[in-house]
Amino acid sequence: MYEKKHQPLLPIKHFFKRLFGNLLLALVFLTFSLSLGMAGYHWVSGLPWTDSLLNASMILTGMGPVDPMKTEGAKIFASMYAIFSGVAFLSIVALILAPVVHRFLHKFHLEDNE
Repeated sequence: MYEKKHQPLLPIKHFFKRLFGNLLLALVFLTFSLSLGMAGYHWVSGLPWTDSLLNASMILTGMGPVDPMKTEGAKIFASMYAIFSGVAFLSIVALILAPVVHRFLHKFHLEDNE
């Protein structure tokens, strides 16, 4: 997927294409994660869609829930979604930063070899 250390630095046009692809993939994963949380909060916790969106987005960004969970099922869902959201958030950030970090390290390595 990425160029090897002995290969030249990717042209800037291709780098932005790679960055856009990763941003698009991160957006898809973010949309999936948010939809999963909204569905769970709506159907398991019985919250309206707007409150489900609020709770899912707050959990996904690490801010914490807004509405208290009243049933055992809702509490279990909320805890599982919180664990999933922690991993999802870190994965989304990694998807966005990977091309930038790779380009920086690849350029640094090329300069070091010269």
